[in-house]
Amino acid sequence: MTDHALPPAQPHPQLDQLIAVLAYLRAPGGCAWDAEQTHESLTQYLVEEAHELIDAIEHGTPDDVLEELGDVLYQVLFHADIAAARGADGFTIEDVAARSTAKMVGRHPHVFGDVVADTADAVAANWDTWKRQEKPARTSVLDGVPRGLPALQRAQKLLGRADDVGFAPALPAVAVPADETALGAQLLALVAGARANGMQAERALRSALAELERGIRHAEQNEGSAPEAPDPA
Repeated sequence: MTDHALPPAQPHPQLDQLIAVLAYLRAPGGCAWDAEQTHESLTQYLVEEAHELIDAIEHGTPDDVLEELGDVLYQVLFHADIAAARGADGFTIEDVAARSTAKMVGRHPHVFGDVVADTADAVAANWDTWKRQEKPARTSVLDGVPRGLPALQRAQKLLGRADDVGFAPALPAVAVPADETALGAQLLALVAGARANGMQAERALRSALAELERGIRHAEQNEGSAPEAPDPA
């Protein structure tokens, strides 16, 4: 494969300034709260900031998006600074950037190599293949699907993985609306009905996803054959 040269890097003085501010806050004599944070303690803030960014994208102004992107960026820099403080077994924001650059170049051989993928559909069709080449140690299509995703988002991911292995889960027939507005109303009605009957929709969907995972793993091991029925006991 022919490797194409990377685009020239440009200076980003404001990004460097933000990195310097964070380092100053976490250094001796800086902010006591910043200094004592860990990857684990910051997890809740990373989740919150990501959701605030999504809210800004969907309902806010460009200035709202600008602000929330900064908050998400700050979380990335914060975690990298915590890792850098570990010393020899840690990593820096430069390491994070280098890893991400290598990943993006590797996942775009149609841009940086001689693979042909001229349309968005062609790129999407090859995306999982390129990802698998990066992570040969993965043994299942389920590897890399975060367990912490909201159940509805995780369902979308797992159904895609089921398609990848030719597994069609047995699901009740439903009339799917023609547009997302009607679909949203139908989903909300299901949640409302579950709530009225004392059921937790998120927990119910997670339980169904556990069965879907089981079917996908069985299909991977048995070339798409149907899984055995679960033991009612």
